[in-house]
Amino acid sequence: MKIEIEEQKKELQVIIQCVRADEQVARLKSHIELFDNKIQAKNDKEICFVKLMDVLYFETVDNRMYLYTEDDVMEIGYRLYELEAILPTEDFIRISKSQIVNVNKINTLKPEINRTILVTMCNKEQLYISRKYVKAFRSLLSI
Repeated sequence: MKIEIEEQKKELQVIIQCVRADEQVARLKSHIELFDNKIQAKNDKEICFVKLMDVLYFETVDNRMYLYTEDDVMEIGYRLYELEAILPTEDFIRISKSQIVNVNKINTLKPEINRTILVTMCNKEQLYISRKYVKAFRSLLSI
């Protein structure tokens, strides 16, 4: 892989040149697009903007939606189905009726006896992928 940086006075532009636009190239494109994307969240009565690449997962609890980072939990004004429509599908996937996870923040996966998968995030927090979502999850990660 060859990486070049060229400074210009125009806006930031990233060009990916490849022999074949395969799955790895699509993931690279997704990571680049995710780099500067932000989502609005509320933290202790303040409105702030969180980079999507810093989000570990989203969860709905008691009809309220929260995003989790390594250090914080913040409320957001979306529903799960709305997030599924706007989040990059290469990076975020639904793992249960109430959670969407950032696959880039997963450290380990452990299949369980009841056909769920135990996920350990980069901050050591553990989540479960329910049986209903295991097939889609495996397909995304090609496992």
